Amino acid sequence: MTASQDHTDTSASIPPEEKRSGRDLLIVNISDMKLSSKPEDVIVTYSLGSCLGVTAYDPVVKVGGMIHCLLPNASGARGKSRNNPYMFVNTGVAMMVRQLMDKGAERGRLVFMAAGGANMRNDTLFNTGLRNFEALEKLLSRNKVSLTSKQVGGTIPRTMFLYLDTGRVVVRSFGKETDL
Repeated sequence: MTASQDHTDTSASIPPEEKRSGRDLLIVNISDMKLSSKPEDVIVTYSLGSCLGVTAYDPVVKVGGMIHCLLPNASGARGKSRNNPYMFVNTGVAMMVRQLMDKGAERGRLVFMAAGGANMRNDTLFNTGLRNFEALEKLLSRNKVSLTSKQVGGTIPRTMFLYLDTGRVVVRSFGKETDL
């Protein structure tokens, strides 16, 4: 079973406001990706620190996906990228877009948003969060695509939600929600 097909029972993790709404929550773990075209689905990833969460949504066919990437690129880790391309921004985001297109999305209509990429430990040596975001910008630029909205950097963890009925993306941190 691929990561995008994993529909495990997540009812214990559904926030109370989502349980009342009758929505189904698809949880994206670290180095994971989920896709859906079901309007009742909400895709969520928790605790984005230096990791980068990226959503892509086609508003015409109402299909979308979210990925939670751990590292910027797969160079030097080819074996890991073959086993789990979602671990890396450069391989995972590209694969998510291909799978969305397989479900009827058109690349030119996709709306991209990103969150995370924080510097959680004030790490100036590796600065994985910044490198993750730079890898995303490079990938999107090379494909002549841009982000519609982002909430990246800083030093705070974020939770990211994608609502499949509308394409709305919400970022929650320390109880405060922001629409992207």
